[in-house]
Amino acid sequence: MLGVFLMWWWLSKMSSQDRIELWNNIINANPKWILFSFLFSILSHLSRAYRWKFMLEPMGYKPKLGNSLAAVMTGYFANTFVLRSGELLRAVALQKTDDIPFEKSFGTIVSERIADLVLLLLIMITAISLQSTALITYFKESANPIPSIISLVILLSLGVIGLRILKNSTHPFVIKIRTFGLGILDGVKSIFKMKHNAAFIFHTLFIWTMYISMFWIVTLCVPGLKGASFGVILAAFVIGAFSMSATNAGMGLYPIAMAAVFTFFGFEAADGNTFGGIIWGTQTIFNIILGGICAIYTLVLSQRKKN
Repeated sequence: MLGVFLMWWWLSKMSSQDRIELWNNIINANPKWILFSFLFSILSHLSRAYRWKFMLEPMGYKPKLGNSLAAVMTGYFANTFVLRSGELLRAVALQKTDDIPFEKSFGTIVSERIADLVLLLLIMITAISLQSTALITYFKESANPIPSIISLVILLSLGVIGLRILKNSTHPFVIKIRTFGLGILDGVKSIFKMKHNAAFIFHTLFIWTMYISMFWIVTLCVPGLKGASFGVILAAFVIGAFSMSATNAGMGLYPIAMAAVFTFFGFEAADGNTFGGIIWGTQTIFNIILGGICAIYTLVLSQRKKN
């Protein structure tokens, strides 16, 4: 619902002429660069699916690459409609196709998200070093950290209390939760048991290189952004990455964030709106189509296994 509201708010701020101009800019975007962005997306998804096997192997599981890719894309498909549901559905999909326990695969997903977060933070540090003054000012003007700090303290306190209950309770229901949690933890710890650490690091770097390449190539669709420096593009990428996790697939918030950050760096608001609309719209359509096909594939394969 938040994504729908933000999308409405984003469009409602524009005049009718601005909306017409935005639509014309989007439909007249050079399809060559869009196709390249799709190529980078596919390569990143393939790499993510392949990287997953390095985390599952220490637990004795070796899913087929096609099934891993289908699970990854099914997750992106789910995230388009329900925020953060993709990680759960991704683990369910692999359970259906390769009989890998949900808690085990979900634990590896949590672990790889931690690895991705570390790399995103490194990218953010690089962006800050390239655009230090401007980016720090932007974050100061865009967010009040006090509510987040208070929320974090409350969550940590509740977490400590919850862990004590899980550790000491003998209630059957709590024991089931504890067993399930230990299974997830086993999946998380798989990152420390991998035999192919170098390959895991390579694929992690490759995935994020493809993300940045996909982001950069779309700027070529917007004439007003062709002069953007790598530092500006990297700063916008970081802000866009965080906005993607705030609503389902960045709905509403992503184009708003892109318009805001490019305007902050001195570009026209119309160019930022066009860029945000193109990259969010094309990638959402891409994930819905390919992810939907993969979801159907997973469903059909699981039904065949039952029969």
